[in-house]
Amino acid sequence: MTRSHSHPHPHPSRRALLGGAALTAFAVATGAGTANAAAGTKTAAAATTTGDGGGTWPTEFPLPNGFLPEGIAIGRKPYAYMGSRANGALYRTDLRTGEGGILFAGGTGLIAVGLKLDHDGLLYVAGNTGVARTHDSRTGEVVATHQLTEPTGHFINDVTLLGDRAWFTDSRAAALYGVPRGRAGTVRTLPLTGDWVQLPDVNNANGIVGTPDGRALIVVKSTPGELYNVNLKTGHATKITLVGAANVVNGDGLYRTGRTLYVVQNRLNLISVFHLDSKATTATLTGTITDPRFDVPTTAARFGNRLYLVNARFTSPQTPETTFTGVAVPI
Repeated sequence: MTRSHSHPHPHPSRRALLGGAALTAFAVATGAGTANAAAGTKTAAAATTTGDGGGTWPTEFPLPNGFLPEGIAIGRKPYAYMGSRANGALYRTDLRTGEGGILFAGGTGLIAVGLKLDHDGLLYVAGNTGVARTHDSRTGEVVATHQLTEPTGHFINDVTLLGDRAWFTDSRAAALYGVPRGRAGTVRTLPLTGDWVQLPDVNNANGIVGTPDGRALIVVKSTPGELYNVNLKTGHATKITLVGAANVVNGDGLYRTGRTLYVVQNRLNLISVFHLDSKATTATLTGTITDPRFDVPTTAARFGNRLYLVNARFTSPQTPETTFTGVAVPI
């Protein structure tokens, strides 16, 4: 069943609210001054609201102009963390109010795409150019930097937490990388074999989640739009049979709860919902989620009975003045 969520689509006027000297390029374009990055500058939430638990929470909230978001992570508390492709900045929003501020100011040459928040407060960030970073989610401080690959020819894109490691995808190479959860340890490289065929000059591996039994990983291959079950010990990738859908083209972020798998298909402005079989080798389409506020959503995170997504707006001008939002849909 297709669920199409209809909400007003406000685009309130917003100033760029990017703190820190490392955001100089944005500050010049928008007139924003230097601020305390950890404290954050507040922004107003959009007016669209709906009941959530004991109160009324926004279903849309603004991000700083020019932020270029892609990843979003939410833990046990009602805070969303989002990363910037522009300079690796991290932004934190209170889901109860929609207000947010810069947590980490970023810097020249830094990128933040996929993110995941651990129970110990560490935030794992995919850094695109061969890099993975770990941040303290309370202060934004960089705890560790891992050089997973050479800086060029790779795209460290997304991350999930499973067992004792944070697993990162590489959209331009047939491998996953396991970073020890915590502050020390050796990175493990897991080459992808089996059914996996790496395609040249396109994004391959993208979103990643653990299987329901916690013994393997599910990876979406954006081009041509396939799902794979990857053995954690061997790297053998088994193509997951799709039932009710020809493909998951433009598959980006993945979110799983139980045996329900949500696949964000970015440029289609669509979330496809699948039911996994017991071995996670077959995925049956059970519905789709669309929303008029979607503007190339990339990744999703859950809090309560909602999925929260960021609009990357890949089809719009990517300038310091471009506006960006996060949106929530019920599940």
